Amino acid sequence: MEFIFENTGQISLTIKQLLKQNGVSKRMLAKLKHGQGQVLKKQKPRSLSFKVQPGETITFVLPKEAADPRIETSFEPISVVYEDQNWLLVNKPAGVSSVPGPTNQTDTMVNRVKGYLVSSQAENLVIHVVSRLDRFTSGLMLFAKHSFAQGMVDQLQLDKKYLAVISGHLKQDKGVIDLPLKQEEGAFRRLVDPTGQKAVTCYEVKERYHEASLVECTLKTGRTHQIRAHFAALNHPLVSDSLYGGPLEEACPRQALHAYYLSFNDPFSKKQLTFNAELPDDLEALLAKLAQKT
Repeated sequence: MEFIFENTGQISLTIKQLLKQNGVSKRMLAKLKHGQGQVLKKQKPRSLSFKVQPGETITFVLPKEAADPRIETSFEPISVVYEDQNWLLVNKPAGVSSVPGPTNQTDTMVNRVKGYLVSSQAENLVIHVVSRLDRFTSGLMLFAKHSFAQGMVDQLQLDKKYLAVISGHLKQDKGVIDLPLKQEEGAFRRLVDPTGQKAVTCYEVKERYHEASLVECTLKTGRTHQIRAHFAALNHPLVSDSLYGGPLEEACPRQALHAYYLSFNDPFSKKQLTFNAELPDDLEALLAKLAQKT
């Protein structure tokens, strides 16, 4: 894979300076020093100290990323929302883990994305997870397709929004939940604790039903179980979220949470990319059932 960078300034720059100016990380520069990738000028390999004059270009060549043999390949289909040479955005179904773990090593989204890349004969087969979701949360999940893109994740300024069905009614239609979260000792749950990590969730009520509410949540931090733990702390756990005490609804027998919106500033195209994922059938069925009760 190749990227062309131009020195658009008024003074000469070293290749190292020009690469850093274009978002190449220190880690990637270190790999270049050790022969992993190369930089060409007029089709000739050049060192990082080589000078690039104003108006001149260089070609940054990434090495192919071979598949990790420890990651099993699953050929279960994935729902691709967007794809280019740098990013892969998928719509994750509820019930599928994001990454391999103790309970599932063979059919997580990482395994499925690997299968998709293998089937499409992609040049790079290493899976770079940018955003992950809980196993029973559905919605948009972003992957970087090579290590250069992964190194630019901090520049994306990810704007993530979720739709959640919570039990009961909040007093205010809009608000901010600013409560630190910490893992409960000996358990998987997260609890509000002053010694925990800072966690901030903005919310807006979209619909009020007889015994529940549809709420849009915007994450300002990305803590594990953040939305679930925050609303449980307010005594409004998500519907069907058994881990946090939410009331069970057969129409949607998993936590009623969907990552429906993702927007980010693409450092490659310099464009704002924005995507939406429609509610899955189980959440649509839940909302229809709640509307009948209202």
